[in-house]
Amino acid sequence: MHQLTFYVDFISPYAYLAFHALPKALEGLSYQVRYQPILFGAVLQHHGQLGPAEIPAKRLWTYRQVLWLAQQQGCPLRMPASHPYNPLGLLRLATACDEHGQPNRYVCQQLFEHVWGEGLEASDPQRQATLQARLAPSRDPNSDAVKAQLREATQSAIDAGVFGVPSIAVEDKLFWGQDALPMLRDYLTGGAWFQGPDWDSCSALPKSLERKRS
Repeated sequence: MHQLTFYVDFISPYAYLAFHALPKALEGLSYQVRYQPILFGAVLQHHGQLGPAEIPAKRLWTYRQVLWLAQQQGCPLRMPASHPYNPLGLLRLATACDEHGQPNRYVCQQLFEHVWGEGLEASDPQRQATLQARLAPSRDPNSDAVKAQLREATQSAIDAGVFGVPSIAVEDKLFWGQDALPMLRDYLTGGAWFQGPDWDSCSALPKSLERKRS
């Protein structure tokens, strides 16, 4: 059985689409998924990047594309009342629902639908309180232990090479983005391409230009 780690921040519509598509994409395979909440903003900051919603033209394209993708794959998606929003409350709630900070699929589904299924304000305190009551986490989401666990999980993801969400790790491979699901399936089914040199040779490709960060 393959062990997969799905790195997720509920702020990402692509993570929601990948979460929705994963069972169908891996249908017939033997696998187990650990869902690992991480703070996408901290990952971006570490790598010196802006998020898609922080670049005006890319923000508009992102929303148009995810709405198109949702109807293509039959995934119910409604834009929240505002985006981006502060995701910490939902990430801490997810973390608090499991002693290891890895919520099950049901919990993740509830959190994703809270953001992308109702067309309401994701960070609204009353809505979050209602969601928390429904999920009944075993720990206080605002406890120091939960906050530290989320920070540690985010740093561990960075250390593992994660640069965006959704990312799915299996063995020594990392697959980024919803559009990588077919590639993930090919790997899990022993695809011939992965037996060749191309995966590793990419890391040795030299650069002839590197822009300075301002």
